[in-house]
Amino acid sequence: MAKKTIAKKKPAMKKAPAQATYATAYSAQELATENNVSYSASGGLLQRLNKLNISIAVTSYQSGLLYFIGRNVNGGMNVHQTGLPKPMGLCMDKKGSLTMTGDYQIMRFENILDEGQQINHAFDTCFIPRRVYVTGQLDAHDVGINNDDQPVFINTRYNCIATVSERHSFVELWRPPFISALVDEDRCHLNGMAMQGGEPCYVTAVSKSDTIDGWRDRRGDGGIVIDVKTNKIICEGLSMPHSPRIHNGQLWVLNSGTGELGVVNIDKKGKGTFEPKVFCPGFTRGLAFHGDYAFVGLSKPRYQRFEGLALDDKLKQADSEPWCGVQVIDLNTNTCVDWFRIDGSVTELFDLEVISDSVCAMAVPPESPEAAELVTFAPSTL
Repeated sequence: MAKKTIAKKKPAMKKAPAQATYATAYSAQELATENNVSYSASGGLLQRLNKLNISIAVTSYQSGLLYFIGRNVNGGMNVHQTGLPKPMGLCMDKKGSLTMTGDYQIMRFENILDEGQQINHAFDTCFIPRRVYVTGQLDAHDVGINNDDQPVFINTRYNCIATVSERHSFVELWRPPFISALVDEDRCHLNGMAMQGGEPCYVTAVSKSDTIDGWRDRRGDGGIVIDVKTNKIICEGLSMPHSPRIHNGQLWVLNSGTGELGVVNIDKKGKGTFEPKVFCPGFTRGLAFHGDYAFVGLSKPRYQRFEGLALDDKLKQADSEPWCGVQVIDLNTNTCVDWFRIDGSVTELFDLEVISDSVCAMAVPPESPEAAELVTFAPSTL
């Protein structure tokens, strides 16, 4: 596919739509690595986003940025960057809220623009953090919204699924049956969570270790998928699995240590086997679906914890180098049909989400002049 280089522009702010006051535009945080990063995309990505009427949100805790990939007013690609503390898990719920785990906080963003409204004649989606939960540093990974409209998240440091509390850092909801205590020891590296019917249903972990940091010695084949309701391990032998998701009645998982997207086929006895569908050239982490397409996040393997995995051999067999970005997989053919790539000093992504009915999205960090000056209000009923 043809390669398209994307120019990065800082948007200026236009006068606000009705019932809103905006003082200045939000410009992406200037990082030391900014000049060492370039973006590129397949020739068909823009058309696909347009046809599906979506944009894409991507997090990178390495760069400290939440990225929004969309379309600009000139018909080209737009990449908006929002500086946030250690962006991790993402969840778009049915109400249109975007929830993100990050460092010591969980942020819930709301889109303040109505249909037909725009900022700078470009952004039709503007996420503002309306609820910020201060949890302390829990190394929170995947996040979802439950039936009580509350965030539930993977509390990796404490090896459990947790929710927010008005008083405490978190409330434990569930932990793997092999974890003997609620303790600040990342024992199994619980990382991924699939939601179904407004509740957690499956989780992934790098191992079933019950000792501090025990998962690091089980990266090659110690990965598991657990059924939250039954407390049973339904799939074993995986390599650093991440991002379990339910789509069209199937349980999808990224077997990150092998660079594979696949499904877990569960038999009548509750036992599952991993069936690879697609090999992607990188450490797969971050998964979202829209119709017949899967959006897969890729990272370059780093340091010792990512070295020595089967992914290395698979890349050699494919005569390929690992890369960082997003691949769009057609589920009918199990092939990559479009891609977005980041080259330079940013080499790791964590999660991604699809934003429906969004042409061009942006977000504002909570502790910024822009958040202080952005004031919106509902129409008066007096």
